[in-house]
Amino acid sequence: MTVDAIEHRRLRGAGVDLHVATLGTGAPVILLHGFPESWRSWRHQMPALAAGGFAAWAPDLRGYNLSDRPPRRADYHLRLLVDDVAALVRATGHQRAHVVGHDWGGIVAWSFAGAYPELLHRLVILNAPHLRLFARKVRRPPQIFRSWYILLFQLPGLAERLLAARDFAALRHMFGRMPANRGAFPADEIERYVEAMRPPGALTAALNYYRALAREPGGATLAVRARSAADTLVIWGSRDPALGTELLEGLERHAPRLTIHRIATAGHWVQNEAPEEVNRVLLDFLRRPDAGR
Repeated sequence: MTVDAIEHRRLRGAGVDLHVATLGTGAPVILLHGFPESWRSWRHQMPALAAGGFAAWAPDLRGYNLSDRPPRRADYHLRLLVDDVAALVRATGHQRAHVVGHDWGGIVAWSFAGAYPELLHRLVILNAPHLRLFARKVRRPPQIFRSWYILLFQLPGLAERLLAARDFAALRHMFGRMPANRGAFPADEIERYVEAMRPPGALTAALNYYRALAREPGGATLAVRARSAADTLVIWGSRDPALGTELLEGLERHAPRLTIHRIATAGHWVQNEAPEEVNRVLLDFLRRPDAGR
């Protein structure tokens, strides 16, 4: 199967309509993208999952691309993001789903594991920290220097202007120059991400993930307290310029059934920088027999 066979549908989330790309049949695997991306972040994984006997479900998270874009910061509270995922799991028609998250999608996935353990089969995280560990590490070097952009993103108007300046040069640099594998995102793929950020309010919606987490009451609590009782795989590109490998230290306290797979040649966008290895490790993990469950 290829991306050309992907079907597109709209499903109801937690008060919003979500655009979801789907491919394949079998046990559902919900794929949650990060900032500033879309369902296309998983274009290499969806055909592999479908060929492996799974149904890949890749939504545009609320505010992104073809999904509804509510206007208020409060509309991006982490609880609502997690509830969107719960609605998608139920829409699959299965009792549980595997959930895979990268970057911001990983934060949502961690939180979902803690909030809806009964809906989760297995959890996979790609280059996304557990927020309790991140909160400890971000207060001192080297992580404090890697995370400077989070403070910038808190500034309404200014952050949007800087990201959109010179025809979204910052986003083009992000996808073109920051990956360890510089060819991970072809020019036409970068253009798709840029075009998804052009509509009025699109940048603000994406930035509201950061703003709601920091400013809305209880915004970070769900993620900080999250614990995964499910089998959990963390795939980590070790050359991530924004998130250091020290964020893996102590992770087993929050996911006792943890497996960590590091990819030394990849960076933050590991599923795009090393798709063959990610697909192999992901499929091997999802195909493991359930031990006594």
